[in-house]
Amino acid sequence: MLEKYFQLRARNTDVRTEVIAGITTFMTMAYILFVNPSVLGVAGMDKNAVLLATAIGAGTVSIMMGLFVNYPIALAPGMGLNAFYTFTIVIGMGVPWQTALGAVFISGLVFILLTVTNVRQLLVEAMPASLKYAITVGIGLFITIIGLKISGIMSIRLSLIPPTLEKIVAGNGNGTPLYFETIIEMGKVIKPDILVALAGLLLISILMVRQIKGSILIGIVVTALIGIVVGIIQVPAGFSPVAIPDFSRNAFLALDIKGALNMGLLTIIFAFTFVDLFDTMGTLVGTATKAGLMDKKGNFPGIGKAMLVDAVGTCFGAVIGTSTITSYVESTAGIGAGGRTGLTAVVTGLLFFIALFFSPLVGLIPDAATSPALIIVGALMMESVRHIDFTDLTESIPAFLTIALMPFTYSIANGISAGIIMYPLLKLIAGRGREVHWVIYVLAVLVLARFAFLTA
Repeated sequence: MLEKYFQLRARNTDVRTEVIAGITTFMTMAYILFVNPSVLGVAGMDKNAVLLATAIGAGTVSIMMGLFVNYPIALAPGMGLNAFYTFTIVIGMGVPWQTALGAVFISGLVFILLTVTNVRQLLVEAMPASLKYAITVGIGLFITIIGLKISGIMSIRLSLIPPTLEKIVAGNGNGTPLYFETIIEMGKVIKPDILVALAGLLLISILMVRQIKGSILIGIVVTALIGIVVGIIQVPAGFSPVAIPDFSRNAFLALDIKGALNMGLLTIIFAFTFVDLFDTMGTLVGTATKAGLMDKKGNFPGIGKAMLVDAVGTCFGAVIGTSTITSYVESTAGIGAGGRTGLTAVVTGLLFFIALFFSPLVGLIPDAATSPALIIVGALMMESVRHIDFTDLTESIPAFLTIALMPFTYSIANGISAGIIMYPLLKLIAGRGREVHWVIYVLAVLVLARFAFLTA
């Protein structure tokens, strides 16, 4: 039955290989069970509710991908998008998290519309490769700076104008005091929780260099154990790692769709849609290529259905209480272990459901254990920078601004906007305007209109 449904023999695989691949994929992305509650918890959401939404969302949508598309690709709340949700929208703009969930849901509906009309494919095709890579790198730096802040390794003042200026007496011989203001600075490293975070960062790095499967998850767990030893984690008496999930603390149907529309969050919805658009397409194409799913004509049978599942997953995640659910590049770990069919994704999804019964463990995991994972994921996303041609200034300057403005302005949307405006502008000035797809010109005008509206 399994062989016939998933076409195992036709894809040169078997049940045992697919199960092992599914477990491998789960091990490489299970860190999201710890990290997502930590990130969305900063937005004021109940961590238990986020854990439920993360596990149920990842489990359900991964199984959907396996059963309906037969792709070995798992899905879960996306890194970068959860940071955008928390730090840019909820904290930065002061939007209630319920309203932010409403914006996520609407972006999912937009995804579905764009997918069924093939506009989504057109947008991805129109975006210059340099900006696609720059978006990935910029999000990586954005995630990294969040990880450094949460861990305490780095101190960041979020206000645009620091409340005080620090006075330094310069060694210029006349004793004249000089003043400077610091937005980003090193934290007080000699503190137990920060030392634990640094130990976790080193441990995960070593595991990844040694190519140990599940390095991030193992690193989080071991770092948490170190935290128990040094006393930053207090294990309650009679603690049990296994428990029936507490469904009374949930965020099911907590989203505020009406509020998302009334508060004029169309630009935020656009940003959600835009970021996930390219991230999803890149992940799907990359993983499908590695799995050998490309046909002789260079097409991917089922890629449209895969994008539709991804879009539906975004809506589903918002309904149950989490930020955007998207395809995970960590699926390549399972593909590397031999996964070639949707059975791999189904196994991964089932493991997410089983993980629900270990929720007490998640409650013990401190920021010192999850923040190193954010930093490492950011490092992995930097790999794309090598694909940007920095010898061509019409390519490199828009890409650089896209990368730099994301962490420096604490906004993914600002980075993308800068790239979209500068790319066609510089191409026109260089007399190379025909190299730009007409869709990019339209997007540039829309982004400029957005800034004009915000500053009016």
